[in-house]
Amino acid sequence: MSTATAAAPSAGAAIGIDRLFLTFAIGATAILVALVLLDSQPLSAALILGGFGLGIAFLKAEFSYTASWRRFLTKGEAGGLLGGLIVIAICALAVVPVAALKSNFGGAIAPLGPSLIIGAFVFGIGMQLANGCGSGTLYTVGGGSGRMLFTLAFFIIGSVLGSLSLPSFLALGGIDPVLASDYLGPWGGLAATLASIALAAGLIVAVAKKRGANFMPSRSYILGGIAIGVLCIAVFFAGGHPWSVTYGYTLWGAKIFAALGFDFSNAGFWQWPGNKQALASSVLSDTSSLTDFGMIFGAMAAAAATKPFAAAAWPPFKSILAANIGGLLCGWGARIGFGCNIGAFIGGVASGSLHGWVWFLACLPGCLIGIRLRPLFGLSRD
Repeated sequence: MSTATAAAPSAGAAIGIDRLFLTFAIGATAILVALVLLDSQPLSAALILGGFGLGIAFLKAEFSYTASWRRFLTKGEAGGLLGGLIVIAICALAVVPVAALKSNFGGAIAPLGPSLIIGAFVFGIGMQLANGCGSGTLYTVGGGSGRMLFTLAFFIIGSVLGSLSLPSFLALGGIDPVLASDYLGPWGGLAATLASIALAAGLIVAVAKKRGANFMPSRSYILGGIAIGVLCIAVFFAGGHPWSVTYGYTLWGAKIFAALGFDFSNAGFWQWPGNKQALASSVLSDTSSLTDFGMIFGAMAAAAATKPFAAAAWPPFKSILAANIGGLLCGWGARIGFGCNIGAFIGGVASGSLHGWVWFLACLPGCLIGIRLRPLFGLSRD
């Protein structure tokens, strides 16, 4: 046997498989699937598996809304934003017509008013400090980021605080949801939605060209966008509504606070019938929670299959402080603004709801402020 042959690592070691965490991620997912199947909930099992696939797709494609928006705002690079629009266009193909034609399906809709605008703006600040949005937090936590554990914890706290604030912000008034299919029918609504996405893509490319920046999505963003879009459709059919992330955070936090003795009986948000029932029920009956759990374990499996899990150095104090502040702002903003990049922007636009574009436009200036604040915490503006 030659020296080179003798020194060659095993196939598993060659790509750094972390068998412990890979086994844990797959095993935990299998247990969750088994629990919901025992309760005769096959669609819940599909949501978990859909989330698992989303975790893999996001991690492998390094699909980051936070970084993409930051690169566009600081350098004019448009590839990441266009990758995100691919997701929306694919998702809209199913959501707009099905939600309009089938009474047991619904889109992601929300009123237009101060609550939406303020929430999206604050969320934009938070996601640049946190270095992750709702989906980004999930897949980076699953991928082994210690810093993002702090973001997730404070995201959950902020979400609960936002749930307590939302009724007051709704009292400020606004305009009822504007849905394309309500005015143009299911297929006209789809055409208008796709046209709005094409128009947005054209404007984004024009900005990139004017700034002399790259506007072509990378291969990973194209393939990742297609995979994520298809999985969004699967989650839509399994859950009856577009994929959402941050409601799960709000519910987890409320259950934790309730277990610690906090009384939600006078909290308006938690007395609304759906929220009251969710708080009293198992998290395994909440569609957002199921996909969230699946996404964490999917990202964990993908990370552990390619390298030692959570091997990165511990972040400095200022970076953790930014994660805490950013997570808190993200959580509060997401609840006030009816969701994050996923539930409000992707879900909203893919449903043909005007609030999705309003959320996007309100979030961008918040991102600009967050980008300017990043160096105070030792974070790059790029």
